Parts: sequence; C-alpha cells; structure tokens
Amino acid sequence: MTTDDTEPKSASTDTIRMEVKGLMLDPTSNLPIVILRDETSDSFLPIWIGVFEANAIALRIEGVETPRPMTHDLMRSFLHDLGVTVTKILISDLRDNTFFAEIHLSLDHRELTIDSRPSDALALALRTEAPIFVRQAVLDKARSIDLAGNLEDDERLKKWLEDVSPEELGKYKM
Repeated sequence: MTTDDTEPKSASTDTIRMEVKGLMLDPTSNLPIVILRDETSDSFLPIWIGVFEANAIALRIEGVETPRPMTHDLMRSFLHDLGVTVTKILISDLRDNTFFAEIHLSLDHRELTIDSRPSDALALALRTEAPIFVRQAVLDKARSIDLAGNLEDDERLKKWLEDVSPEELGKYKM
C-alpha cells in the first residue's frame, strides 16, 4: 500500500474512462477474458483473467446474490465499514503480457493507492460502482503487441471483438 497525496481525484488526461462490457471465453484458448470498452468510442481492451476471477465478475454483472459474502463483497464491506471510499480503478501498466492495476482509495482526506491484479480491481469496482480508467500508454502497448499468443489468433480475436454483439459478450458461463 502506498500513499498518493499528489494525484487529483479525477483522472488525468493520459487516462481513458472505460466500462466492463462483458466476459467471454477466448475462442482459441478457452480462457476467460474481461472486455473493457472506452465509453466514448468503440475501442475495446481484452484482459485475460483466471476462472475464479471471471466468476466473481460474472456474479456481479448478472446481479447474482450469494448466500454468504464472496471475497470482493467482503472487501467492499470492510472498506465501507472503515469509512474508505474506492475513488477509481486504474489499469496502470502492461509488462511482459501482464496487466497491472491500482485501486485508488480515499480515507479521511488522504489518497491511498493499492497495487492489484486487474481482475480483483475490476471485481471491486463493480461492487463499489467506482469508475474504471486505463492509461493511454497501456492501450497503446496492447494494440502494438500480440496478447493472444500468436499474430493469427490475435487478428482473429480482434476481428471477433469488432463483430461481436452485446448479447454474445454476456455468454460467459459460471
């Protein structure tokens, strides 16, 4: 955990606000992908995640209430009861085909930044209704590298994302 008193609460100009568009299975590897979409354009950012993390995100997207709190629900309760606000989630870096994220918190007029896996940060954002941002540099890197494993598969995934309907993005099965 680090303290971040210099960054304003609003996103800087080098970030893009995005939303969780949905979950899908990678057509080539059958791994879950969370799809982020730029709120002002048709740009997508696919982030490959684990099965358990995809389940946590899918439960929230689908509005499923579990009989007992899941880990991200517990995190939300802890933060709420301690008076901590999740101000935003930031997908902050992409290194060696791995995305990095930060959870930005506010506590007693102090700003805190917590290192996180994107899947955990996104699951928490969905539960706290915190805005999601991606650094422009991350989007640029993601467009310039082969995230899917080989160029042919990457091009096929990009084409599929361009043509996919909103109904298809919600077809992730828990």
